[in-house]
Amino acid sequence: MNSTAPDGLTDEVRLRRWRLVLGAAAEPALGGLGTADDKAIDKALGAVYDSGGAGRSGGDRAGGLGGSAPRVARWLGDIRTYFPSTVVEVVQRDAVERLNLTQLLLEPELMEAVEPDVHLVGTLLSLNRVIPETTKATARMVVSKVVKEIEQRIATRTVAAVSGALNRSARISRPKPRDIDFDRTIRKNLANYLPEQRTIIAERLVGYGRRAQAVHRDVILAIDQSGSMASSVVYSSVFGAVLASMRSLHTSLVVFDTEVVDLTDKLSDPVDVLFGTQLGGGTYINRAIAYCQSLITRPADSLFFLISDLYEGGVREEMLRRVHAMKESGVQVVVLLALSDDGAPSYDRENAAALAALGVPAFACTPDRFPDLLAQALNRGDLMHWGTENR
Repeated sequence: MNSTAPDGLTDEVRLRRWRLVLGAAAEPALGGLGTADDKAIDKALGAVYDSGGAGRSGGDRAGGLGGSAPRVARWLGDIRTYFPSTVVEVVQRDAVERLNLTQLLLEPELMEAVEPDVHLVGTLLSLNRVIPETTKATARMVVSKVVKEIEQRIATRTVAAVSGALNRSARISRPKPRDIDFDRTIRKNLANYLPEQRTIIAERLVGYGRRAQAVHRDVILAIDQSGSMASSVVYSSVFGAVLASMRSLHTSLVVFDTEVVDLTDKLSDPVDVLFGTQLGGGTYINRAIAYCQSLITRPADSLFFLISDLYEGGVREEMLRRVHAMKESGVQVVVLLALSDDGAPSYDRENAAALAALGVPAFACTPDRFPDLLAQALNRGDLMHWGTENR
């Protein structure tokens, strides 16, 4: 008898799913797979997770996909046939990490078969110094596709948030109709509420004056390019390019490990920015902050984002002194422990606490929330609790 559980799944469907999850080792207990598609799915998953039967027991993994790029390319085609793109990205990532396929990513045939995503871009960027000429054009196409998808996702909201924060920042008492801030106007006139008519008499209007198109704020992005920050590097670079396209902002972008590289001149093309990075290596945050200090000419109108997990390889006390001096000069300083969709990052909690004690907020932020964060920062709002209030 094939009963149906409260979740709507029959015993047969549930056994099939568990069999696919647990792999060939579960066949004696759960039985085999009946259809050709199920067997193909099992084979594709087993290439990554069942190699030599080692994966779940912690033993040595043999690398079930072999050493041939064409064979891996066919396997990538198989998993795209049976799984949605979100699952394909996860399986690809596991294959690279578990089966040591990093070198195979340098093969043009494999690059054409992969499903592009942010994590794959991070892997390619970590290899960009050793990618052969025959593969560079294909790798650039992969990175360009991901960058374009991110731009489509975040550009409109970012431009709208920045424009709203800058063009409407000067409140006036006799605004034009299009510039009335209705929320503040209502609150200012609550005393004039007429219950019998269920309306408010607006004796005082509150609105915003529109600023002329000019550079109003300087934004500096300092991005830690250590290996753990790969996704943050990708998103930060795209945001930097979007901000650089706005005439009301002057945007600078700096990447650092133990050295500092200013990539501001490449901001017209975020793909160029990304290929100008070199993921991996140590971290010298103090040196990066020192360089960024040299870029600041209008402290009161400057917004400095340090995007780093705060694992400092240099002199910690000097780093904190520089941040304190920057803040005291009037610069608005925000530390993002991560700018990615990857969830809570690993970070140096002692340094984060020390920065918080200086009045510098330090928290992770997803790309979808960054436009709101940026708008609040440009309006000089209190960001100390933003990370917990906007989860």
